[in-house]
Amino acid sequence: MNPEQSQDGPRPDRELDCRGMPCPRPIIELARHLTETPVGGILGVAADDPAAAVDVPAWCRMRSQEYAGSVRAQDGTPVYLVRRVS
Repeated sequence: MNPEQSQDGPRPDRELDCRGMPCPRPIIELARHLTETPVGGILGVAADDPAAAVDVPAWCRMRSQEYAGSVRAQDGTPVYLVRRVS
């Protein structure tokens, strides 16, 4: 298991480190890198910007992707999980 990944919840196939990036950068990075994740795979977005808690699920709804919840990295940073649907 990735040492930065919590033991709770699904494990991402890939994780973006968006710590310290203000809104809307985590969403921009998510959009840029989701295609690098295989369909059915999970991309984790580690983001400490409070807006990401709302922005990631909203982006998933708008882009017809699956928001798979969130877990915490070892340092306490939320990691938002996005399953690539298409």
